Amino acid sequence: MHRNMLLAIGLPLLGACSSGNTVQCVVGADCASGACSASGQCVASPLLEGGAPAANDSGFVLGDGGGDQGPSDGGITPLPGEDGATGCLPNGDGTITEAEVPMEVGLRASYEDAVNVTWSTAGTGADAGPLVWDLTPSFSGDQRIVFSAASPTGTWWASSFTAATYSTLLSASETLLGVFETGSSTLSLIGVVSPTNGTTQTELTYSTPVPTLQFPLSMGSSWNVTSNVTGQAEGFDTAYTEAYVSTVDAEGTMKTPYATFDNVLRVSTVLTRTVGVTPTVTRSYAWIAECFGVVASVTSQSDETSTEFSSDAEVRRLTP
Repeated sequence: MHRNMLLAIGLPLLGACSSGNTVQCVVGADCASGACSASGQCVASPLLEGGAPAANDSGFVLGDGGGDQGPSDGGITPLPGEDGATGCLPNGDGTITEAEVPMEVGLRASYEDAVNVTWSTAGTGADAGPLVWDLTPSFSGDQRIVFSAASPTGTWWASSFTAATYSTLLSASETLLGVFETGSSTLSLIGVVSPTNGTTQTELTYSTPVPTLQFPLSMGSSWNVTSNVTGQAEGFDTAYTEAYVSTVDAEGTMKTPYATFDNVLRVSTVLTRTVGVTPTVTRSYAWIAECFGVVASVTSQSDETSTEFSSDAEVRRLTP
């Protein structure tokens, strides 16, 4: 169940805009200026130092008055917009800090999502230069999904996860929500729940929060955790163990339907779920860009043995 949970590390991170009553845009491509503020309004296009238009500025994610940005991070340049919003400019320094990845309630982004497709995670060009991964082609069964980070306030499960920052859909093929907590330079998964309660509800708790991202990210960064999962799955009591090993294992260029992102870092995660005495291994990759968060992610079929694989349970990439 919920093997595609691994994809959830990207979904609540990429903040195109916040929800509101008079939304003009969801992503920068919706605006003539190429920039969408967190309040859902088109704002002035970000500029590089010296006044030149930023490369790929249609994709720059804007904050809501600086809440996403840390003043001590040299990679963040405050850029005033028409509504006072500030922008984030990637500096390509090989390190992605917490301040360079928006994580808050109300953020949302659109992805093209396909299941059970063939695409190689290996990329191309390693001998001649940076690795390049191309996820611009269409896949059979593609569907455009808008993922958002929702507040736990008022939900049926809120009292069970008092530390929760937000929840988000885990997969386009499932209705389960991941419950996440932010803090201490870490984005952690603390639970999995169904949208509604009742006789077939799901409410799973992790004894140890699972760091899905741990900042700062740079080549060679790694973290791991083993956590006991207990609660109800579709109305039945259950208990099992999940062990995660995550590593920033590659960097390069990721091409998506939305834009081409240079200087992305790839996070490899290997999940071993043990139910009783039977382990199941699932691999996933997430490509993370400064100022955007996860711009693409791929999950393997169960018990994939190869580090790089092409038989994919789910492929997701950012789209306009």
